[in-house]
Amino acid sequence: MSPSPRASTDRLLGDVETYPDVIEHNTSTDIPESQKHIEKSLLRKLDLRTFFLVFVYIMNHVDRSNVAAARLKGLEEDLHMTGRQFNTLVSVMYIGYVPMQIPSNIFLDRLRRPSAYLSFCIFMWGIFSMSTGAATSFHDALLPRFLLGLSEAAYYPGVIFLLSRWYKRNELGLRMVYLVCGASASKVIGPLTASAILGTMDGKFGYAAWRWLFFIEGAFTCALTVVALYMIPDYPDTPASWLTVDEQILAQKRMVEDTCGIEDDPLKSPRRSGLMEALADWTVWWLAIAAISEKTMMSFENFFPTLAATLGYSPTISLFLCAPPWVLGVTTSFFIMRHSDATRERFWHTVCPILIGIIGFSAATLTMNTAIRYLSLFFMAQSSVAYTIALAWASNSISESSSKRAVALAFINAFSGLGDIGASYLWVSSWGPSYSKSYLACILAAMISIMMLWMYRIHLIRLNRDAERNERVLGLSAGFRYIT
Repeated sequence: MSPSPRASTDRLLGDVETYPDVIEHNTSTDIPESQKHIEKSLLRKLDLRTFFLVFVYIMNHVDRSNVAAARLKGLEEDLHMTGRQFNTLVSVMYIGYVPMQIPSNIFLDRLRRPSAYLSFCIFMWGIFSMSTGAATSFHDALLPRFLLGLSEAAYYPGVIFLLSRWYKRNELGLRMVYLVCGASASKVIGPLTASAILGTMDGKFGYAAWRWLFFIEGAFTCALTVVALYMIPDYPDTPASWLTVDEQILAQKRMVEDTCGIEDDPLKSPRRSGLMEALADWTVWWLAIAAISEKTMMSFENFFPTLAATLGYSPTISLFLCAPPWVLGVTTSFFIMRHSDATRERFWHTVCPILIGIIGFSAATLTMNTAIRYLSLFFMAQSSVAYTIALAWASNSISESSSKRAVALAFINAFSGLGDIGASYLWVSSWGPSYSKSYLACILAAMISIMMLWMYRIHLIRLNRDAERNERVLGLSAGFRYIT
């Protein structure tokens, strides 16, 4: 006979009370076979839901970036856009995206059912994406693009925070690379889908093909909401029908063991302000500024179809040419992040992709040769994984409380959006087709991010050394260690 929901909840809460004993003995390597079996089953179920979150993240990126594909098929002409208005249309989405992330994650941390909130946001951004297709002028398109950013803002930082409540630190990086693979996959799926829609739907029911692009992709996102309500997980301490009682107890126990008990227990201590904790921590600001530099470096992603079009091919072929660089990017991102988790090292796994990106920017700056410039796109696409590894690094390093981590991750990601807003104007048409000034700006931003991350690594190494010294001098037991 299965236990009642009330009994299951009591058992979960009762098990939390035993956590200090678990923490005291967490150095033991004798893990019962039964627990290993339960953990394997738990991770398998979690990964299934993570893959769904990745799929939704693909649509998140497709819905925000389809404006670049629509540009190749008459969007600017039909909306009578001139000068830098297209750059503004790209930028305005991030103006909505930036301010919403912090309050969204604060709200998310206080919810018991984040699945309902995130599902609602998914539905709304699908609606706003479809609304862009109905615009008749540049000013008509600005509002739905702004609202698209406002509704999409909840998803990425919210999912990162949600995953950090389920996966241990040495497991989180690999799951986060699934997201960066999703972002890269969207740059494969998006252009290919756009090419098919733009090539077949022009004039259907009196609408231009670029309008159908927004209608079809937005409608598909809305349909995902039905599945999202079931597939998006809530928190480990929220009873879930898709987990057994033992799996849910272990899910909570794993998180306490992973932070060595230093994370606040909401059952034993009053809730502190995650916002104030995050804003008072200089490392959060430091990582946020570094994130701005990384996002500025990555601004080429929003104009990838435009850069492919400078090779001189038709819009349809240009969109097809966008896919191969990101196919390679997805593959290498997976192995880089997996190796980062296995070695418990973040800095070099962040810096090396950035350096590869610098090679691509430099090659594109120096020549207009078609083959070399297309090859440079492959190098640029390798740099995208750096941002996700850096965000995983931030999540690993912020362990005082879940509320602080929720705010900090949202703050860093939101602050990085300032890079997206400003960098949208680095790719003005007058700088094309070489865009050498744009690439030089990306190189500068990449070098700044490397310098800042290096200094952050030195800071964490110093903290680890201080902890080791305290253990030797004061005889303290082994405690938390920062991943560098």
